[in-house]
Amino acid sequence: MLRHAVQCPSVVIAKGDPQVAMYRGNFRIDDAPSGRIAPTEWRADGADMLLLDAGEPAVRLRLDGDALVVDALRGGYDRITTRFHAEPDEAVWGGGEQMSYLMLAGRRFPIWTSEPGVGRDKSTEITRIMDADGMAGGDYWNSNYPQPTFLTSRWLAVHLDNFGYSVLDFSDPAAHCVDYWGAQARFEFFAAEGPREIVGQLSARFGRQPALPDWAIGGAIVGLKSGTSSFDRLERFVDAGAAISGLWCEDWAGIRETSFGRRLFWDWTGGARSEQRYPYLRARIAALNARGIRFLAYANPYLAVDGTLYEQAKAEGHFCLRQDSDEVYLVDFGEFDCGVVDFTRPETRDWFAEHILGREMLDIGIDGWMADFGEYLPTDVRLADGSDPMEAHNRWPVLWAEVNAQALASRGKTGDALFIHARRFFRRASALPFALGGRSMCRFHPPRRHRNGDYRSAVGRARRQCVQPFGLRRLYLAAWQCPHRGTDAALVRTGCVRPGHAQPRGQPARRQSAI
Repeated sequence: MLRHAVQCPSVVIAKGDPQVAMYRGNFRIDDAPSGRIAPTEWRADGADMLLLDAGEPAVRLRLDGDALVVDALRGGYDRITTRFHAEPDEAVWGGGEQMSYLMLAGRRFPIWTSEPGVGRDKSTEITRIMDADGMAGGDYWNSNYPQPTFLTSRWLAVHLDNFGYSVLDFSDPAAHCVDYWGAQARFEFFAAEGPREIVGQLSARFGRQPALPDWAIGGAIVGLKSGTSSFDRLERFVDAGAAISGLWCEDWAGIRETSFGRRLFWDWTGGARSEQRYPYLRARIAALNARGIRFLAYANPYLAVDGTLYEQAKAEGHFCLRQDSDEVYLVDFGEFDCGVVDFTRPETRDWFAEHILGREMLDIGIDGWMADFGEYLPTDVRLADGSDPMEAHNRWPVLWAEVNAQALASRGKTGDALFIHARRFFRRASALPFALGGRSMCRFHPPRRHRNGDYRSAVGRARRQCVQPFGLRRLYLAAWQCPHRGTDAALVRTGCVRPGHAQPRGQPARRQSAI
């Protein structure tokens, strides 16, 4: 697994100098490390191994059960690169839900939960356009659900048991390198005789997904969001003879109109906006339930400043704060600002699970929802537990999933009548019944291009994620269409839409699922 030699040190450390920019879930992360130390000498220190530079300890290697802990011992050193042994032509898989490649050899894969990007290929025009308009083009490695785990055709697996920013680097055929931004990295090792056994070990480590309730697989879950007319439209499916399990209305809490188009109102309560959009919602849900049809909704961990829940959450200390003051940290989500609910605070987790997911949703009969936007935590917020947001960012989807699971447990719904949609995650499959595979661009690319975000790439993503393992997932049948005005000609030119299907200029661009 690990070899150390004077000519090829197993660990390199450095001091980081990061530059991080975020715009609506899209991140640009750069680093200018300095003071690089590649210790070549070593000596035993009890059961540990010290790697020395100029005769002085620079790195400590120690075993912790089946794990290896790597400590950078020099003050201010917070970059660790660990080189694991690689055999010639060794196949490598993993990295979580990698949307573009199943075989990882020859490439680097940053592990940072984010929007996946529109285009995801820097050589294409659509990617360049989206990069210029909000850093939204993405690259082959951008993922909703990354995971710092890889396995090889020697049937060995390595998992970095840290949440901070990391990179799985397989560009060197002689080594599988893992770069970690921190002063301590903990690696877990797995070994087996074949693929079934190694995937089974990973499944046991990260948790097996719970079985879906029978109702969830007994028919279609129809996503409609046109207010009260959604119920009438659902009847057309029923009249056509379709088996229907659920009606999914993301707009249950109300809408707002923006230049982007129609958006959800991020105030997860059955108040006046909900009543205007869906009059008598509780009674309509009950009527559906009497027919064996469940009602599903939507929530995310942000609250709009002009909503009814914002002031309560602010007064009770449920938001992340600015680093330079005690003011609430606000994020611009496109013509409306939101506070970031601080899940590092236990009281806030309890409040969101009980007050919002419990009373506002479960108690009116909602039997499922999309738990969205776990990847947006900014890296310059102040968190209640004092943790570094660069470390908390990848941890955020796990905390968000746990809040959802807590709400279900509080109403006796775990594994019974409800499951959670989520399109952002990091690890711990047992916390999530199944994952959303993300949206796709609305076309089938030629074979050499399909890896970068069209319909066929969605199938590939599911296959790649299964080796982590994560076997239950749902995919949009609808497509992602570029949600920006003024790009119609580019969409036609790059083949993302057919002529005549682009949005007319001067009108808000449309997207299949505007949130």
